[in-house]
Amino acid sequence: MKDKTIRKTNKQIIEELQARRELARSGGGVERVKKQHNAGKLTARERISLLLDEGTFEETDMFVIHKIREFGMDGKTIPGDGVVTGSGKIFGRLVYVYAQDFTVFGGSLSSAHASKIVKIMKLAIQNQAPLIGMNDSGGARIQEGVESLGGYADVFLQNALASGVIPQISLVMGPCAGGAVYSPAMTDFTFMIKGTSYMFVTGPDVVKTVTSEEVTFEELGGADTHTTKSSVADGSFVNDLEGLKEVRRFFTFLPSNNNEKLDPRKTDDSIKRISPSLDTLIPQNPNTPYDIKELIETIADENDFFELQKEYAKNIVIGFIRLDGLTVGVVANQPLVLAGCLDIDSSRKAARFVRFCDAFNIPIFTLVDVPGFMPGTTQEYGGIIKHGAKLLFAYAEATTPKVTLITRKAYGGAYDVMSSKHLRGDANYAWPTAEIAVMGAKGAVEILNRSDLNDKELIETKTKEYEDRFANPFIAAERGFIDDIIIPNNTRFRVIQAFSKLKTKNQKNPKKKFGNIPL
Repeated sequence: MKDKTIRKTNKQIIEELQARRELARSGGGVERVKKQHNAGKLTARERISLLLDEGTFEETDMFVIHKIREFGMDGKTIPGDGVVTGSGKIFGRLVYVYAQDFTVFGGSLSSAHASKIVKIMKLAIQNQAPLIGMNDSGGARIQEGVESLGGYADVFLQNALASGVIPQISLVMGPCAGGAVYSPAMTDFTFMIKGTSYMFVTGPDVVKTVTSEEVTFEELGGADTHTTKSSVADGSFVNDLEGLKEVRRFFTFLPSNNNEKLDPRKTDDSIKRISPSLDTLIPQNPNTPYDIKELIETIADENDFFELQKEYAKNIVIGFIRLDGLTVGVVANQPLVLAGCLDIDSSRKAARFVRFCDAFNIPIFTLVDVPGFMPGTTQEYGGIIKHGAKLLFAYAEATTPKVTLITRKAYGGAYDVMSSKHLRGDANYAWPTAEIAVMGAKGAVEILNRSDLNDKELIETKTKEYEDRFANPFIAAERGFIDDIIIPNNTRFRVIQAFSKLKTKNQKNPKKKFGNIPL
């Protein structure tokens, strides 16, 4: 008996494939795409196209659909199931990406949706390449129930396993609520879009029901809230276009994994460039503030500084620069804010950054002008002891190259904490204006001469003597705690030279599973 089955021609098969691809690429359809644009947001595929080098995106799991049968979902399927996943390149370097598609089921996460993300995360870990996730989702797919919740947990597990192995970047470009917020929180860096993105564990309606507080979406979890108050986000941008452009720029500062060292970026900025403005950066009056960012930008290649968390805990500055083409992480006290004192927020902010740099072998340059830890009951009751210890622990444990420069004040325990020689600082320098002591001269003299506090002339004389003796870097240099006292205008050259000698540094901590940082 002859087989009467009519088989499709190769042409028909290819045409069907193309039709299926077009259906998947159309997302939720013309009307939903239009609605997305009207909300000031790009679609998932538009975002990927702008993030990656042109023509490099290779999609995976384009045809995946959910298997939900309840609540009228049987037959309601759209290829891709609300998330676009794949790999591509940024400035020629491999990167894995996923972008939730709000035009498809509101970007809600089902088990199929989660499995696509998990697959791409596993590939990123296996192939030692960074991961960038773009979040724009209404949350768990309610129709699926516990399976969607399990999908979130599967994603969280991969976030934890990838931590310290590959850089993970989250771009929150729409809603991100409930369990969804924990994946961005577990990544290394989170960026948001002003006006169109928000993150919170419970929304305004639940907050009102439980606490009687009335708060808007923006007030509760908008970009301004998370960049200024909570520190959940490392930065924010005015729209999708700026966000994607800046993340491309940010990507260039990061290695691909914890085993790779970035190749130097070509620069025409001479390592011997002299900066005369630095000779007058420190004011004559030791209590007059100045902007530490002037120093950071002045010595950086092409004066390029990518600052992180710039609106949070402003008394400390963190971010990336390049020195002779090599990425360097910067941690700097900011005398313009709280006189550069360390407090709870600044200690947490800097500690996490130091640990990221150490995990990925990024050298750390520490700029010190710190009069101490912030005093007061608010700080003590809030646990400044434990939070300050986080920064201390991070620096002590770090084995990446560490260069430290004291520009002015380095008082008390804060001197120790800020990558001092005692915490295995590799090269510790000071400017001639540095003051390294247990505390400021006036306070020290008043403690040492309690019985003579009414003798103002004596106190002034003793204060001058203390300043002459201790308010300088020479005692520390005599003890070997400072390697050299350098001329400010020559800082760029000296710091680059120090880091160049540390390229082959090989330092290991005692064998252990991991240290118990004071969380």
